[in-house]
Amino acid sequence: MSRYFFNVHDDRSEHDTEGSELTSRDAARLMAVQLAGEILRDEARRQRFSDAWCVEVLDEAGGIVCSINVNISAPITSG
Repeated sequence: MSRYFFNVHDDRSEHDTEGSELTSRDAARLMAVQLAGEILRDEARRQRFSDAWCVEVLDEAGGIVCSINVNISAPITSG
């Protein structure tokens, strides 16, 4: 098992200092997708959205495993 770190970068970045032991890089990618989903659900409940943020997964050596980038933009309206 390897340790993976899940950092959230937004207007107040949160760095995972403990990490999670997982069986594979694929398991880490799946956990990142689940984490991003939880963040989106929480933002919807609060009805407060950050315009842009990402979940970045690092391996024990500090290498990037994956990054999930979220950008929420309002549609352009004619006025």
